[in-house]
Amino acid sequence: QVQLVESGGGLVQAGDSLRLSCVASGRTFNSNIMGWFREAPGKEREIVATISWSKLTVDYADSVKGRFTISRKNLNNMMYLNMNSLKTEEAAVYSCATKDGRVSYYARDYLHWGLGSQVTVSS
Repeated sequence: QVQLVESGGGLVQAGDSLRLSCVASGRTFNSNIMGWFREAPGKEREIVATISWSKLTVDYADSVKGRFTISRKNLNNMMYLNMNSLKTEEAAVYSCATKDGRVSYYARDYLHWGLGSQVTVSS
């Protein structure tokens, strides 16, 4: 089993920046692919960004390209999401997740999940 815990969420104003962290523990050798997802009230969970173990494969949702940066430090079992120029519509619960194998942009393919961190963006 892999346990994931997110932190760094909070209340910010539109245009501000925020950094989310995710720490993994347990059988992390299966955490080849790590991803950030977000879920807003009344909306489906959506992919934000993914990163491979090697860090060579990094993908972003079109809506966040150029503003968000995903990174990971494997020695510390950490993953990060730097979010710049946040928009009000990006308020959501942001969750980290892991899977083995290939990159996937679908939440259903991810095996382990954190409880999420709330990001609120005011206008």
